[in-house]
Amino acid sequence: MEKNKFAKNLIDFIYESPTSFQAVETSKNLLLQNGFKELQLNEKWKIDVNGKYYITKNSSAIVAFEVNSNNIDKEGFRIIGSHSDSPTFRIKPNAEMSVEDTYLKLNTECYGGPILNTWLDRPLGIAGRVVLKSDNILKPIEKTININKPVCIIPNIAIHMNRTINEGYALNKQKDMLPLVGLLNDSLEKDNFLLNQISEKLNVEVEDIIDFDLFLYEFEKGSLIGPNEEFISTGRLDNLAMAHASLHALINAKGNKGVNLVSVFDNEEVGSSTKQGADSNMLLNILEKICLSLGKSREEFFNAMYSSFIISADLAHAVHPNMVDKHDPTSRPVMGKGPVIKINANQAYTSDAHSISVYKSICKEANVKYQEFVNRSDERGGSTIGPISSTHIDIPSVDVGSPILAMHSIRELGSVEDHYSIYQTFNKFYEI
Repeated sequence: MEKNKFAKNLIDFIYESPTSFQAVETSKNLLLQNGFKELQLNEKWKIDVNGKYYITKNSSAIVAFEVNSNNIDKEGFRIIGSHSDSPTFRIKPNAEMSVEDTYLKLNTECYGGPILNTWLDRPLGIAGRVVLKSDNILKPIEKTININKPVCIIPNIAIHMNRTINEGYALNKQKDMLPLVGLLNDSLEKDNFLLNQISEKLNVEVEDIIDFDLFLYEFEKGSLIGPNEEFISTGRLDNLAMAHASLHALINAKGNKGVNLVSVFDNEEVGSSTKQGADSNMLLNILEKICLSLGKSREEFFNAMYSSFIISADLAHAVHPNMVDKHDPTSRPVMGKGPVIKINANQAYTSDAHSISVYKSICKEANVKYQEFVNRSDERGGSTIGPISSTHIDIPSVDVGSPILAMHSIRELGSVEDHYSIYQTFNKFYEI
């Protein structure tokens, strides 16, 4: 696929994935279109060499794999890990609030670490998951929902009432970041606004709605920008870009060794400590189930583990053109010059000389340039799923990602060239 077409495909993928629940649904549809079959975690698996399969967890994480050979205990797993969630605002229970008997707004809770002021004055949609009654109390029905219209907005206050705003203003998450929905009248009542919206959208009775996980998202679709359409401007690049690239690599690669696998975890932005996060045994248990289904013993499972390699794929920081001093003096990745290998002496990233050498060799085989990122020694950076996964799966791992600007803004900025380049390295990783 040509580079700009691949980038436009990413924008479509992100637009169809306003929350982690839709991201999994979009990923499932892509996999089904390419011959993958669904497996259930609570059933015995029957898998075959050359078979292609996927599993979901909590409707917000997905693992997909292709079995290239039965010699898995010698050839191991080739794993690319990413995550489905992004910073946003979750709608609280009993969220409807009236102001001056005129305005209807929603009570929200911040999820992760967004750049707050980027969420102001943007048309926002609402999406997520709804849980409905079923015949089995322990297994209620789940449905994804996307109120796919600009249903609310978080308005700024006029500069006339905050004259010093351009000198810096600390936004309060409880007071300043609540979205305005509309004007109260006969057709828009304070109570049950959300339940009525859900009922209408899903064509279900209000009484059948038990609960929901609903989030705000930027309604406007991303776009390619720049004189030569060299930039990707969209929300949720972190980290749906890596999920997109790894899924397409899994689908398109012509592997012939071991098992190629993609794991898209949830809840990375809030620490990964959930049943569907990287700080769980989800992936470890799935790897063991794969080995058992191929007739391998417990010892052969461990052999397969220690014959494996993980690429932890999360986005990286490009040098900012207006704030060049924020970066390390010598490790200065920029957009358009290839994937970034992320390094930290205190193991905020899992890369070491061994795993870095492996990825550098993959880049050379793929004819792709690479860059390296290290934080300034006087700045504390972020972390990824890499070190967290390593506490459960102790195999060699490298942290890499495409360089972007405005990470955690409602609208991030990446490079068409870099997205295609990192896809090429993922593809080569699955084929070597």
